Amino acid sequence: MRARHALIVVLPLVLLVGCAESGLEELEQWMREQRNITKPSVAPLPEPKKFVPQPYIQTAAVEPFSNQRLLQALRQQSNSVTSNAALVEPELNRRKEPLEAIPLDAMQMVGSIEKGKQRIALLKVDNLIYQVRPGNYIGQNYGRIQKITETEIVLREIVQDATGEWMERPATLQLQERSK
Repeated sequence: MRARHALIVVLPLVLLVGCAESGLEELEQWMREQRNITKPSVAPLPEPKKFVPQPYIQTAAVEPFSNQRLLQALRQQSNSVTSNAALVEPELNRRKEPLEAIPLDAMQMVGSIEKGKQRIALLKVDNLIYQVRPGNYIGQNYGRIQKITETEIVLREIVQDATGEWMERPATLQLQERSK
């Protein structure tokens, strides 16, 4: 039995050694020939372009970081503010209504009624009910009621944008469903 195990181990080793000798010499010879035949060719890198800085020669123009440039921008802004001030000027000259002191998000539309052909909205503010009509002012942004439907109040507000200019924007108050 031991002889059999020894034969199983030794036989593959003998076969492996016999095969290895003959193929390696031919392979090494072929590799040497290929190295001699093949010559690598690497193209040389082009020379980098020389950077020539250009001087700033805009003598007639305003320098971008000068105080004069800032003054020009401020003049342009003041001209646009005066033109937009005409939008808010009539609002400053009229008598304020009581609901203009309250922000819109503190108001709730709880219903609407019709008197004659005119629709009147019912607003709830601090547990008090107010009647408002188209043309009345509500909210803190000069909100004038444009239209009243059964389910909403459509108004136009005058607000300042991020640059300080006055602009009109639409706003609505939706009918609030009764919470249980």
